Amino acid sequence: MFCFPVVVVGDHSLATHWLRWVPRELYGPLLEASFAGCKPLAVGELVQKWPERRLRVGGRRKRGQRPPCRLCVQALLLAVVRGLSDQRFALRVLDLCGLQAEEPQTVDSMGGWSLTIAVCTMVVQAQARERKRLRGLVRDKEVKGERGQCKRVKDANGAKSNCGEDSAEFFGGVNLIKGVRRRMEIKKRQQNWRLEGDGKECHSSLQVRADIFVNARSWERVYAALSAAGPLELQCRYLHVEEVSMTSIGILLDFLPPRGLLGVDVRYSNLGVAGLAHLLPRLAAFPDLSSLSLHYCNLDLRRDRPGQEEALRDLSQGLAQLRGLQRLSLTALRLPGQLRVLLSSLPRPLEVLELPYLSLRAADLAYLSCSHHASSLQQLDLSENRLYADTLPAVRHLLSQASGSLRRLSLRGCGLSDDLLGPLLPSLGCCSSLRSLALALNPLSAAGLVKAVRTAARMPSMRWMLYPNPLEDYQPGLPEMPSSAQLMEWPLYEAANLSATRNLLHKVLQDCGREDIMLTCDLLSYDHDLAE
Repeated sequence: MFCFPVVVVGDHSLATHWLRWVPRELYGPLLEASFAGCKPLAVGELVQKWPERRLRVGGRRKRGQRPPCRLCVQALLLAVVRGLSDQRFALRVLDLCGLQAEEPQTVDSMGGWSLTIAVCTMVVQAQARERKRLRGLVRDKEVKGERGQCKRVKDANGAKSNCGEDSAEFFGGVNLIKGVRRRMEIKKRQQNWRLEGDGKECHSSLQVRADIFVNARSWERVYAALSAAGPLELQCRYLHVEEVSMTSIGILLDFLPPRGLLGVDVRYSNLGVAGLAHLLPRLAAFPDLSSLSLHYCNLDLRRDRPGQEEALRDLSQGLAQLRGLQRLSLTALRLPGQLRVLLSSLPRPLEVLELPYLSLRAADLAYLSCSHHASSLQQLDLSENRLYADTLPAVRHLLSQASGSLRRLSLRGCGLSDDLLGPLLPSLGCCSSLRSLALALNPLSAAGLVKAVRTAARMPSMRWMLYPNPLEDYQPGLPEMPSSAQLMEWPLYEAANLSATRNLLHKVLQDCGREDIMLTCDLLSYDHDLAE
């Protein structure tokens, strides 16, 4: 069934002939085949004659499916711009969300940053073409009006209908130029791309939805696209910001439509406490916002500094305004002892909570285990927060509260030795919905790993486990309680020892009848993501 579209799009020279006879329900398979076969010319022809009002390119790809090549994406965007000049062009919504290639990128695909530049360039070019078209229409209309007025004046005075030299002087003079310029300045000031008058030249805008990636180099292009008043209206689903100031982020948020923004991801931006307190109220203007991620934003809250209590209250009030928030990710923000102040104000229980590198204390974990978020958590990341004996009761209570909903758990680099992990295993075993467990970079022995794998094998939903290299695989000299950084840098024995550990753990799974569980060593994959 899929071979026919591939054969059809293979010969682009016949596109003008066979496209007239293609039923509208075959445009989708043909476009998919054009992307799969990297046929940019066929992509352009199909998009320019797309019969539906909506076109979605991207979304979640199947396992092993490659993203469209760069040439096909460029051909798609160019076809949209060209189609705007055709009154028969039916497309009104272009959904590019998820079109970008995930890391690591293939050679000829477009990542989020390059795709953002291409989409914004398309919006700006469409605005320029429409402005040029309107300028010509206004000039023609102005000339026709002045000619008609001149004719009426001549006829009223009894002169010849032909204006002669006077009309030529009038149309070539300053009056006409000033009139056209004045009209164009008014239109530019109003930022209205539609032609006023009888409405025959008015066009409906085309919505372009995409995930936008912004950094310091691409900010101006993204700003120009969002502020452009033209036939293309850029809408954002997820906004990814990297190394951009708070002021620049606020400007972009002011131009985004309030509906449709689902998530904001800010990375490596020097926000500070004041910047974050200023950002949160602006995010409250987006009712669909469900995800907020702040990574390495230089947020250091300490009670011994003046003004920190007031800053904490501002942050708490700002988070309280995000009524639809379901996912919160805070990385390396240095918030020891402040988790209650931040999370208690959220009106809706969180489903995803990521708190790596936050220097969490026992009081933070105790609050989290008793909070209204605990029973709703589906994904929890406590990586690089060192756990001690006094924090184990809170962690066990947290796991028992989230046992019915928790699907992914990450305890990477938490300093879990055999003595600390042992008391946690019964609570882990009660998590009936857990599918993914990450224990990488913890100082566990081979015996401790075997116990952990046996516990995972008894979980009916478990599908993937990321385990650390056992202490027996490290060369002599490793400290008694090594940190995660020491475990990453310390030399290991040869591959024969690593294979022996892997075979031992797989033998445990075979004995338990759970060969369906995937085991990955942290040496091979430190950032593995389980495919749902």
